[in-house]
Amino acid sequence: MNFKNKDTYFADLLAERGRPLVIAGPCSAESEQQVMQTAEALKKLNVHLFRAGIWKPRSRPNTFEGVGLEGLAWLARVKGELGMRVTTEVATGRHVEEALKQGIDVLWIGARTTVNPFAVQEIADALRGVQVPVMVKNPVNPDLALWIGAIERIYQAGISDLAAIHRGFSSYQPSKYRNAPVWQIPIELKARFQNLPVIVDPSHIGGTRDLIYPLSQRALDMGCDGVMIETHPNPAEALSDAEQQVTPAALADILNKLQVRKTNYDDAELVNRAEELRLKIDAADHDLIGALAQRMALVEQIGEYKKQNNVQVLQLERWKEIFRTRADWAAEAGINPAFVEELYKLIHVESIRKQTSIMQAGNPEAKPDTSPEKSS
Repeated sequence: MNFKNKDTYFADLLAERGRPLVIAGPCSAESEQQVMQTAEALKKLNVHLFRAGIWKPRSRPNTFEGVGLEGLAWLARVKGELGMRVTTEVATGRHVEEALKQGIDVLWIGARTTVNPFAVQEIADALRGVQVPVMVKNPVNPDLALWIGAIERIYQAGISDLAAIHRGFSSYQPSKYRNAPVWQIPIELKARFQNLPVIVDPSHIGGTRDLIYPLSQRALDMGCDGVMIETHPNPAEALSDAEQQVTPAALADILNKLQVRKTNYDDAELVNRAEELRLKIDAADHDLIGALAQRMALVEQIGEYKKQNNVQVLQLERWKEIFRTRADWAAEAGINPAFVEELYKLIHVESIRKQTSIMQAGNPEAKPDTSPEKSS
């Protein structure tokens, strides 16, 4: 995919590099009065795009699932009377057709749709021959290939004016977030497609109002291009996602506090100092790789020893000891123990893979396993 970095809808919006692209509005369009009241307040904040959900697929039936077609007319009124650009979510080909009839400026594909290639392809087919900007949210689960696949399907339908929305990922693990950020996935997406705008949805990642500002700031610090923040005149009475919506006044406060960092150093002395520190980081990484190589050589030796003495690969007590002691060592060294625990999970998986390979060597029925994910 070859995304342009100029002469596109999103490029025009991002031309104001002094501030991020801001998309705001209620989770759901609930009434014409609510939509207009919110839009009038957000127009004063110079929000780039006014958002509102019209069709709201929920996890369970018999809950508020959006007002449907009637709400599109409300968005058309926002556009016509206030001169604001508007966006809404589409999940089917019919949604696309109805939204385009009402002149909706930008469409977005939600996480529950992105996860289904059949649904994305239906939307792509409905978009053929149409020139409209489209934003694609990440799938519910942390799957970069699925996210890229959804973007590719829309691109291959002739839509090159695209942006990605990072709204976090579902997880069974307890967390302070509604949807885990897993920042490495949007970072990898940005690295692969540098001209593809990445917009962060801190409302869905955080799930609570108090996390919206820190998540927004972190997103901008990592080079993301904008934020989508759910905004409601009276969040406590919202018909959907009440806990994660903010008032227009609260949004104004968040936007005023956000700092946009420079993309590069603009002083020769700063450049030289940064390069000096990078060289030291490179040297430290070289030493780290060397230490890992030495560790893996020792792992191979103990694997041979276990094979000779007919001892199983996984020693559960040793596994527990490693995770306990390394976390303690990390804390003593001033390093985040949780980070070291995650690092050693990867190291231990590779150690098990190596030892299993040694155990199976010489067995004609054993197939070599080169994938760490298949080891446990």
